[in-house]
Amino acid sequence: MLQRHGLGQFITLEGGEGTGKSTQIRHLRTRLESIGIPSKQTREPGGSEGAERIRALILAAGQSRFGPLTETLLFFAARNDHLERVIRPALEAGLWVISDRFSDSTRVYQGAMGTIGPDILDRLEAMVVASTSPDLTLILDLPADIGLGRANARRGEVAADGFEAENIEFHQALRQCYLDLAKHHPDRCVVVDALGSEEQVAERIWAVVESQFSGILRDLSNG
Repeated sequence: MLQRHGLGQFITLEGGEGTGKSTQIRHLRTRLESIGIPSKQTREPGGSEGAERIRALILAAGQSRFGPLTETLLFFAARNDHLERVIRPALEAGLWVISDRFSDSTRVYQGAMGTIGPDILDRLEAMVVASTSPDLTLILDLPADIGLGRANARRGEVAADGFEAENIEFHQALRQCYLDLAKHHPDRCVVVDALGSEEQVAERIWAVVESQFSGILRDLSNG
């Protein structure tokens, strides 16, 4: 795991629809700031002005999805603006950045679940992400039917976006792709059981953060 000495840390939350990523980011920020660690919450696609415009294009409610290559290029265009304008400046200022999704989502949705080969994704990541990879990725894991039920309840009467509208088999396969991703990157990715109350999941996440960043947190408490 890369830890940026003297700079902020970069944490991403990944998982299928309805796993509670944005809720858990709020809990994590509260916990960090209670011990004096300033943080910034962001999301993908989006997070910067330019990336939010691209997000609106990709995730317009009720529209069908773009093809895999078009989606991939749009996501990386948004990611490039997000990194340049928000993530890197925040890290350099010493903030801990916590993002709802990052490049792992592209690897899963457009790569493993689409038709974009790893060679293309590798080249795009090398060009756009470069050395700004997450220090820790928390994969919130939940049975697909429960996650979709939560997402539908949250959305209410608003039409589903192209990803939420995929069938249950897609979302079950998506869950497995995330679990496989964690197996391939055990140094960075940790699977967190997202069943239970908000508070229970938040405690599981904090236990991982304490373990992964024990040296940094110890230095801060001693400082």
